[in-house]
Amino acid sequence: MSTANQPRKILVTSALPYANGSIHLGHLVEYIQTDIWVRFQKMQGHTVHYVCADDTHGTPIMLRAEKEGVTPEALIEAVHQEHSADFKEFLVEFDNYYSTNSAENKTLSQDIYRKLKANGKIATKTIEQFFDPVKNMFLPDRFIKGECPKCHAKDQYGDSCEVCGATYNPTELINAYSAVSGAAPIRKETEHYFFKLSECESFLKDWTRSGTLQGEAANKMGEWFENGLNDWDISRDAPYFGFEIPDAPGKYFYVWLDAPIGYMASFKNLCDKQGLNFDEYWQKDSKTELYHFIGKDILYFHALFWPATLEFSGHRKPTQIFAHGFLTVNGEKMSKSRGTFITARSYLDHINNPEYLRYYYAAKLNSTMEDIDLNLEDFVARVNSDLVGKYINIASRTAGFINKRFDGKLKPSENNAIVAEIKAAATAVAEAYAEREYGKALREIMRLADVANGFVAEKAPWVMAKQAGQDAALQEVCSDALELFRLLTLYLKPVLPKLAAEVEQFLNISPLTWTSIGASLTANHTISAYEHLITRIDPKAVEAMTEANKENLAATPAPQAHSEQRHAAHQQNEVKAETLETDYITIDDFTKVDLRIAKIVDAEHVEGAEKLLKLTLDIGEEKPRQVFAGIKSAYDPETLKGRLTVMVANLAPRKMKFGMSEGMVLAASDERGGPYILSPDSGAQAGMRVK
Repeated sequence: MSTANQPRKILVTSALPYANGSIHLGHLVEYIQTDIWVRFQKMQGHTVHYVCADDTHGTPIMLRAEKEGVTPEALIEAVHQEHSADFKEFLVEFDNYYSTNSAENKTLSQDIYRKLKANGKIATKTIEQFFDPVKNMFLPDRFIKGECPKCHAKDQYGDSCEVCGATYNPTELINAYSAVSGAAPIRKETEHYFFKLSECESFLKDWTRSGTLQGEAANKMGEWFENGLNDWDISRDAPYFGFEIPDAPGKYFYVWLDAPIGYMASFKNLCDKQGLNFDEYWQKDSKTELYHFIGKDILYFHALFWPATLEFSGHRKPTQIFAHGFLTVNGEKMSKSRGTFITARSYLDHINNPEYLRYYYAAKLNSTMEDIDLNLEDFVARVNSDLVGKYINIASRTAGFINKRFDGKLKPSENNAIVAEIKAAATAVAEAYAEREYGKALREIMRLADVANGFVAEKAPWVMAKQAGQDAALQEVCSDALELFRLLTLYLKPVLPKLAAEVEQFLNISPLTWTSIGASLTANHTISAYEHLITRIDPKAVEAMTEANKENLAATPAPQAHSEQRHAAHQQNEVKAETLETDYITIDDFTKVDLRIAKIVDAEHVEGAEKLLKLTLDIGEEKPRQVFAGIKSAYDPETLKGRLTVMVANLAPRKMKFGMSEGMVLAASDERGGPYILSPDSGAQAGMRVK
């Protein structure tokens, strides 16, 4: 991607956060990544519009609003205000932050649907689905639970088993029950609308290999072509919170149909407010650029459904799609029990400076889909070392002399080799930002900060200030140091925009752009009085944050269910007010289960399996155990090697399609996330029995 100064017109989006919960630190990876790239491009002088919106439709929104006794519209408006405030405080500067529940999105969604239909890409088909007779609604797969038809694990979702990794249709579940009412669902036929994705395969094969995706993303998409693409169900039955399909009473667009169109709708709203040309950016032959930043978990929708929808409705396709990995905290998935499932608001309540997190994420981010880790101890150390100990240190050690001894007036040297060296790094830093190699950019910037600090240490202005006849030299050295500080601030500005603005005010200069590299602080330029710009992170603040976020895991008694309800939900699967009724076992039953601490010696993908990883486990026996675990969606195999977990060691071996599974790894999940493998506390060793 070129970093040349030829002006470009760029439209950028981040994935739409779902209006059913708060923004947390995992979400912020993407918005911070995007915001840094947008700010850099704007500093280059390009015309950039950054838009996003709340994703507001679907069954979960409808049910939550019902539970809270409000309308869906009132719920999503409250969430919108919360999300907007969080993004603003983390300095994520959208040009427009909108909602998918908008007039613009309804018009665009219906128009695109009509064009797809006119192009022969819409079909109808009668399908059989589970229906909740109590709530009088068809149930999405994730709202159906029951016994896995393969391994007979209880309380599995309607599309896949998180224990054995099997995939199946919801109608195959044993003793299925509705997670909404607890009632036993009935099967019922309904007519659904499908987008003929299978007819788009040739186009998509070419498009996904055209350079629009990262190489690893293109390879992932290639796996979907091996078995052929299925047509995409784009409809849902009433009751449903969303947009009704034209000429189809009681049928609504599935949320994933209108959600990405929300990118267009948010931009249309911006165009109407600012007099921009919407068609210039979205017409089929557009010469503008379009970039989507997304998480790797929604790559399928953005790299297959979305470009096909655009292509066959007569619109332009994305220039590129940038997918990133997940966030782990202290090497593991975010955990409420450990206090590492942290909301944006909780972070601000305890640490109060969003730029510390922006810097740390940037230091970890690159252009790949690999996960990044927020190690809280390293977070404190790196911010304190880099930002305070290296960067701010340059100004704090020199500005006071200019203020006190020279009335704030500068007198830099004419040819400082260190200044020239730092200016010469502009191209390398710019290329790293442009390619989303932020970690590489910050490593170079901190190397330059070391060079600048070396210059200050060598000249030792604090010594010169005590020596007679050194005033001119002192003023020159401190002025040069502040020029070095100005250049480093310019390089850091996409990551630290608020701090950069404070430095601009302190240095009494215009807002820094990339062309400012060619300028310099001049003789007799007057700076403002220096005040402390940032302080070190107190590790105790981080400890307080994790403690405040630890979930109370004390067990609560399950409510008694009416006998007829228990019968309707097959007794063992009764759900009442979203709480599972407990099926009690005796201590004798429990002692039959041999739980062992297991060390994951090896972990690898299973060819042909969508959900499974193959684990080699050391449980203190002569021969390691082989276990297939349905945790592929949550873990990169490389991150599991060497970790300890808990397994059922005396489960009868089970022959699977991919080999013999000799036990079961314990994991936890619910509607909010998972699966999370269980990890023992420090001190545990492979082979220990869990008691």
